[in-house]
Amino acid sequence: MTIATGDSVTLEYTGRLDDETVFDTSRESVAEENGLDEAQPDREYTPLTVDVGAEQVIEGMEEGLIGMEAGETTTLTIPPEKAYGERSEENVQEFDADELQEMLGGQTPEEGAYLEAQNGQHGEIIHSGDDVVRVDFNPELAGETLTFDIEIIDVN
Repeated sequence: MTIATGDSVTLEYTGRLDDETVFDTSRESVAEENGLDEAQPDREYTPLTVDVGAEQVIEGMEEGLIGMEAGETTTLTIPPEKAYGERSEENVQEFDADELQEMLGGQTPEEGAYLEAQNGQHGEIIHSGDDVVRVDFNPELAGETLTFDIEIIDVN
């Protein structure tokens, strides 16, 4: 059965950056080889099931799955515009240091720390001064070309 929009697809995957760094995988052995299991010790590495067309994965992966069949393997190279987009200065926001500290329950914002905004976005504090704190809300993989090795396990 050829994968089409609306199908439920179960797959194994390994995602790499241009420098061959593995940033995500569904395979436990690959996670162990690349130290991902130490970064996320509670994560279960199991095949991923997605509904094609439901925007559960990045656009480039969804497009790459269409036309594949169970048992097939492929490598998808996905440019930033079909993944997490380009980095943008518009996604870097400034906050009044005192107001942000109050929002953090009195905790002092430190560079390199991560926070979650009220809208659910995650950001990294990239500057923490006496008056202003700058938070980068760009997705971690923004601006990156991503390569995924994919094996289709099942199609429903």
